[in-house]
Amino acid sequence: MSGLVDPRGNATSTGSRTALEASENALWRMLSFYGVPLDDLDAAIAADPSWLLPRVMKAGFLLNLTEPGLVAEARALLDAAELLAAGANERERGHLAALRMVERGDWQGASRAWGELLKSGPCDMLALQWALLFDFYRGDAEALRERVAAVLPAWSKDDPLHPYVLGHQAFGLEESGRYAEAEMVGRHALAGTARVPWAIHAVAHVMEMQGRPDEGGVWMAAWRPFWGQGNGFAGHLGWHEALFALESLDQAKALEVFDLYLHAEANEITLQRIDAASLLWRLQLLGADVGQRWQRLLAGWALDETIAAGGSAFNDVHALIALLGAGERDAATRWMSAALAHAERGGPWTRAVAREVAGPLMHGLSAFADGRFGDAMRLLGPLRGAGGAHLGGSHAQRDVVDQTLLAAATKASDAAAGRALLDERARTRRSTPLSGWWAEQLGRRDDATP
Repeated sequence: MSGLVDPRGNATSTGSRTALEASENALWRMLSFYGVPLDDLDAAIAADPSWLLPRVMKAGFLLNLTEPGLVAEARALLDAAELLAAGANERERGHLAALRMVERGDWQGASRAWGELLKSGPCDMLALQWALLFDFYRGDAEALRERVAAVLPAWSKDDPLHPYVLGHQAFGLEESGRYAEAEMVGRHALAGTARVPWAIHAVAHVMEMQGRPDEGGVWMAAWRPFWGQGNGFAGHLGWHEALFALESLDQAKALEVFDLYLHAEANEITLQRIDAASLLWRLQLLGADVGQRWQRLLAGWALDETIAAGGSAFNDVHALIALLGAGERDAATRWMSAALAHAERGGPWTRAVAREVAGPLMHGLSAFADGRFGDAMRLLGPLRGAGGAHLGGSHAQRDVVDQTLLAAATKASDAAAGRALLDERARTRRSTPLSGWWAEQLGRRDDATP
């Protein structure tokens, strides 16, 4: 269908410049996390009620939050978009088809569908953004790296969205272990006037993975005006700042950051709550007193097993962490059973992730919480690194497995296993106060062993 062309040369099926401008503003919000795009998309719908894409974008935004409670609303938007499909172009119908796959839980299929759109339209930023999000949710580092590499030559460096593409490139490089390149690209993305929190995030990941907590703390503080207020990514970036504090053994600072960015009242969606749960778990492994933070976190988290469990293995694991951390052992057992049962009713990829990663990880975390440290080590050990990648998330997020293994090795007086893990980590990152603390704890337990 004929219509206007967006600023990157992608055909649309709208003749309304007002609708197109509103959709472009919504796209920028998705990339930058400044505000939410829903009002802009409603404005686009009002300006051209016959245009399919704003409804699809609205549904996509809701679905990419991985929030079970939003799926019904997203499905209704996709149903409404279906009625407009005859007037849409092939690209727009392609986005609708990809989101139908997401709605059904077929994240792999959706990623492939967006990949096909990018072959014919490498500057389709919407396809790139959503493909990369679901690459990330599936823990596919190669796709994160290669997807951007394939389209970047088609992008003009003068395009206002080019820095956001660089931010994604930096993250894909970091997740692939190409740290020097990642840091260089991330810093380049931030060299102009564009506000790119994802690039701040990518460089923070590099510093985390290389064991540079002091530099990381300085980095986060320097860029705080870009992420600290009015930005939807603030909770996750605050989580990174807290990790740098933990790596320096500054528990007070980590709790201060938690209370600033990850407290219960600040968390609106599961993606924010999982960061809170991960941070509290790590603090508790170090013996920190987290007070009533577990209970306040759970009070705002609607963990109805019949509705919320099973949509995302990564989210399910972190919900279990919150329940275990709060001492809600019976609720944790029910949650684990519901999540794994739901996954068994899903597609082949969902079942495989549950059986090979999420199930063993949940049982390993439960064993740790029950004081069965040998069982915890047996279950968690194979999930390190590539073994657990398909859970989703980043290397830094999945490092909670290593941290739990170190705690289990310490409590089981298995100093040899703990030291082997520390030695392996030392080959890829500098020694930090945290790694030194673990070495000291392992040494003490070794000394105490008869």
